[in-house]
Amino acid sequence: MYTLGINAVYHDSAAALVRDGVVIAAAEDERFTHVKHAKRPVPFSTWQLPFDAINYCLKEAGIELADVDQVVYSYDPALFSGVPKGMKVSIALPFMPSESPVTNPSENPWDPLFLSYIVNAKWQLLDGAPHHLKKRFVSGGRKPDFAWHYVDHHLSHEASAFLAAPFRDTAVLTMDGRGEGVTTSLGQFVDGEYKRLKQVELPHSLGLLYEALTGYLGFLHSSDEYKVMALASFGKPVYVDQFREIVKYRRDGSYTVDAPRLVERFGPPRERGSELTQKHYDIAHSLQVVLEETALEMTKWLHEKTGLPNLAMAGGVALNCVMNARLRDRSPFREVWVQPAAGDAGTALGAALWTDYEERAKQGDRSRKWQMDHAYLGPSFDNAEIEAFLKWTHAPYRKLTNIAEETADILAQNKVIGWYQGRTEFGPRALGARSILASPVEASIQARLNEIKDREDFRPVAPVVMEEHAQDWFVDARVAPFMLFVFDVKKEMKARISAVTHIDGTARVQTVNRLQHPLYYDLLNAFKQRTGVPVLVNTSFNTRGEPMVNSPHDALESFWTSPLDALVIGSFLVEKR
Repeated sequence: MYTLGINAVYHDSAAALVRDGVVIAAAEDERFTHVKHAKRPVPFSTWQLPFDAINYCLKEAGIELADVDQVVYSYDPALFSGVPKGMKVSIALPFMPSESPVTNPSENPWDPLFLSYIVNAKWQLLDGAPHHLKKRFVSGGRKPDFAWHYVDHHLSHEASAFLAAPFRDTAVLTMDGRGEGVTTSLGQFVDGEYKRLKQVELPHSLGLLYEALTGYLGFLHSSDEYKVMALASFGKPVYVDQFREIVKYRRDGSYTVDAPRLVERFGPPRERGSELTQKHYDIAHSLQVVLEETALEMTKWLHEKTGLPNLAMAGGVALNCVMNARLRDRSPFREVWVQPAAGDAGTALGAALWTDYEERAKQGDRSRKWQMDHAYLGPSFDNAEIEAFLKWTHAPYRKLTNIAEETADILAQNKVIGWYQGRTEFGPRALGARSILASPVEASIQARLNEIKDREDFRPVAPVVMEEHAQDWFVDARVAPFMLFVFDVKKEMKARISAVTHIDGTARVQTVNRLQHPLYYDLLNAFKQRTGVPVLVNTSFNTRGEPMVNSPHDALESFWTSPLDALVIGSFLVEKR
């Protein structure tokens, strides 16, 4: 049984393909289209399904759309407050834009055009709108005959956590900007059954509040929240009381968020590109504190209600690795696991996993057949394809005899490389498949990497460490393969890996073992043999405004248009002369 999951609602359009409980492929559409976060110049991206990501998933499985048994869309228009209860969602709405644009993002933002696209999404896929795409999915006269399902947005987030986590039974917490009308969900997955315990509805949203402050501080809201998290490390909790007036925990697993009135409280917003001041740092820090406090209180309530030792999380807010670390260290849960594609791209995966699980359950099979111990679910290219492309471009290259050893030699010379190996990562983190790598020893490498990627000076870079050596370098380090938690750098090690030590003494760590990515692990080991340091700087292989590279073409283009020293792509080395 093949199940295809699709997200094309808010942003981060993606597709995922599941066969009998096992994930075959998953990818974000941005990696193919180069439209970052799939945010096109319209209010939402639903006007076009993630055709390229769908096409990849089918190709990876060696099937056609006619072979797919069910297609799932990670949004349920029947839950939209403007649709009367009982109305069938198969109604054909007119493709007409709203006459009055939405001005308040905390309200339901749906207009007739948006809802029309969602309701007609199945026919877009069947008809191949735009029509030339039909040729990709229909061949030999075989007409697709799949069942079509809608799964609500937060259930898609929840399922992406509890059906992929390394726990049999788990408490579940999801937080994002908004779903159809919900912003936060708390529940439990026990004995194969999922039960919701509490939900927070619009307009109360921690995600939208963080998004609003992101815009206030001069960044792109709903895209640059991670910059505010990094900025917070430079600040002090000067404005915590003001944010506690906005966010009030209700002692029952829920919270309220009042209208923030940021200009009224803090003065004029920062203009994009203007100087950052201590006040900006303090505002960011204060919101971060209140976010962590609120999330911690929710986990205490959830643990009391469920009595479970483990917590699985998803939703865009769960990409806040500083908050995750506090929940790991201060919540009553023994283990905290976060879906690596916690943002909206992960809803394609969650919707597919849930629908597959439900269909198998009807046959008496409630087993979980897949556990997400890595995120390498995207496209790959073999050496023959890579070399053919390098020859076609006339790029100067040579084949490496020992990839790990020869690359470690380059890194030990303090050079910065593009690293392109294996299948592309699913989710926003580069995890050693599409990475920029460097030595962490020299503090200046952080500034150099930010220059290469044209990023703000305050942005930190992250370390990857051999799993068995993590506790030697980071305080109370645990297995962290998805770079979703921060750890304190040990005092005696800060000088040795100064490039990856943030101003607050922490680092956003990725651990790796040989089973997860053998070549990546061997490279770390080879670098350790040369320097005594089992750590490398790992940041995403992209430049400003671009998503992570996906194809060999993307990698070579990014290499030649940035100050990278070398590109290790498959078994081949490209260097600048």
